[in-house]
Amino acid sequence: MPKIKLAENTIQLILDICSEFENKEGELINVLHTTQSKLGYLPAEVQEVISKGLNCSVAKVYGVVTFYSFFTMIPQGEFPISVCMGTACYVRGAEQVLAEFKRQLKVEVGESTEDGKFSINCLRCVGACGLAPVVTVGEKVFGRVAPTEVKKIIAEYREGCGNDVKSA
Repeated sequence: MPKIKLAENTIQLILDICSEFENKEGELINVLHTTQSKLGYLPAEVQEVISKGLNCSVAKVYGVVTFYSFFTMIPQGEFPISVCMGTACYVRGAEQVLAEFKRQLKVEVGESTEDGKFSINCLRCVGACGLAPVVTVGEKVFGRVAPTEVKKIIAEYREGCGNDVKSA
């Protein structure tokens, strides 16, 4: 991946987030969550600033970012779609739901649509196995999703509301 140059105001924003958490290494996950919510993703250059702000190694920051599936180093769409591929979801058809999202949006896992509206990723487990298969769009959880519902979910978000969809 090509190296990106962070703007000074972005660097300051990250350092301010670190300060909000008193520059404590023990607050790394909170800093990562807050930073990702502001920037959308956590590329290597952002991780380097966080490591300086919390006075910890870049390797530690990278280890946390890559361990937790919530964090991403790839830019996400305005409406990031995640399909749970945990055992319960997989057994109940998550693979077909994922295939339908890919078909409808014409992108692969880890990619964003050309208009930047949607991106698709897989999660290991959402923790809502009783609602399998589970899909999240942003922070909204959709349970018992069938491939036939994918088009409706996408349409709701394309129209800008994303509120009137069957959710958990």
